[in-house]
Amino acid sequence: MYQADIQIRVRYAETDQMGYVYHGNYAAYFEVARTESFRQLGIRYKDLEGQGVGMPVGELQTRFRRPARYDDLLTIKVMLRELAEGSRVKFEYEIRNEADELLTEGYTLMVFVSTANGRPVPIPASVREKLAPYFSVEEDGSPLGAGRPTPGEAPAPAAFGK
Repeated sequence: MYQADIQIRVRYAETDQMGYVYHGNYAAYFEVARTESFRQLGIRYKDLEGQGVGMPVGELQTRFRRPARYDDLLTIKVMLRELAEGSRVKFEYEIRNEADELLTEGYTLMVFVSTANGRPVPIPASVREKLAPYFSVEEDGSPLGAGRPTPGEAPAPAAFGK
């Protein structure tokens, strides 16, 4: 499994009238964490685009557990539980505050596409090569981490009343 921790400080402009991070900003937080985690591996979106490959979001899910607030220092854990085949890869996210409270979790399903025609293409070999060292196989042949619940499978507590 590959994982990286990316930190973001909540800016005032990202909050709503209640002082919470506006829900629409979480997609941008996921994007920052995803692109920075790839950058740490030496994979730059700009380079992929230069090779005629794009990575649009095919699916996005977000589950809000507790609100993030202005000036919170957030740690976004980015996880790839399996080395994907084909043209899609699933990024999972956990956002925690400085007290290590789970605030938000979710995932994005990214699709590798040709920038020329928008059609799916295989995951580039350069991306697979940089991710491969983080994945191994159990003795029974199943990927490590297989069968673990995804973030969307746990019930959400009523924590927003604080």
